[in-house]
Amino acid sequence: MYRPELPDGENASLTSAISPDGRPETGTTYRVPPRCGVAVRMVAGQSIRVINTHGTQVCDFWAVCDGGPHEFLSMAHCHTETGGIMPATGDVLVSNRRRAMLTITADDSPGVHDTVIASCDWPRYQVLGCTEYHDNCADNFRMALIAIGEAAVHVPDPFNLWMNIPVSPQGRISWEVPVSSAGNSIVMRAETDIIAVMSACPQDITPVNGDALAPTELHFRIEA
Repeated sequence: MYRPELPDGENASLTSAISPDGRPETGTTYRVPPRCGVAVRMVAGQSIRVINTHGTQVCDFWAVCDGGPHEFLSMAHCHTETGGIMPATGDVLVSNRRRAMLTITADDSPGVHDTVIASCDWPRYQVLGCTEYHDNCADNFRMALIAIGEAAVHVPDPFNLWMNIPVSPQGRISWEVPVSSAGNSIVMRAETDIIAVMSACPQDITPVNGDALAPTELHFRIEA
């Protein structure tokens, strides 16, 4: 029987927590290891700066309400709130209950992000031809929560930072390399108490993490 809190495999996400309960030190820069996920607790009013350290790495980003994981950042609801599929500075990102969860306050990248594609998971890699377990963002989400004593009740569609998925006039999509540069960052302010989860996407079959097909690390910090 499917249990949404259980990963299909394991990696260093289980041991990469920034603290036992995910509470950060403000101003400290933390690392998200390649192919892994990390969770951090934020209180309303704090901001998170997610850094594309090497310029080519996609970050699957989620937020769930701290203490109420059935309410989560919802890309479908954000489409209605923002009037588009590519959030930009000033946009308010909302939950599946249409409550404000995060506001994008700064973005020094070209602003190309994705809200259409579901996180990669083990079934996706099987479709891509893998016969042995492959690290994936859905499991990174689950393990990042386990690492701070929480459990996933659902794997929401992520806000795919720097993921370049153009949509044609005919409504078709393609998988392209990021247009971001090393050191680009996006800043989001929490509008309620949340747990933010980031996965340094392990995708090494399609070029979403660059033509080299070599996933790398990310960094982030919590700012007052």
